[in-house]
Amino acid sequence: MPITKIILLYALTVPVFLLVDLVWLGFVAKDFYKNQLGALMRTDPIWWAAILFYLLFIIGILYFAVLPAVAVGAWTRALTLGALFGFFTYMTYDLTNYALITGWPFSLIAIDILWGSFLTGTVATASFFIARLIV
Repeated sequence: MPITKIILLYALTVPVFLLVDLVWLGFVAKDFYKNQLGALMRTDPIWWAAILFYLLFIIGILYFAVLPAVAVGAWTRALTLGALFGFFTYMTYDLTNYALITGWPFSLIAIDILWGSFLTGTVATASFFIARLIV
């Protein structure tokens, strides 16, 4: 896939990721995270760090899940690789936090890893279909 198409795919994948994660963080699980993290949760997020995470994570989704799936023409590959990428990245984050941060709730780990797997698999699959439209 030419670099110009990859850049367009990236630009079209960003809002998909943000929309899906916004529904989860802003509505579905908003109180869950507040209840689990309590005083560990910032009242004013550091937005540049959140934005940087989103922008870089989406590059990872494209590189590790979407582009390999496009190369073989299989949306199921995007779903599988995306879910695995989400699983391993969110698992690394949650287990590292649990190991190092006093008060990191054990009950958050499974929910967050499942969410990361679902989110990343879903976005990778949507991005795969976007790629099929723009190629």
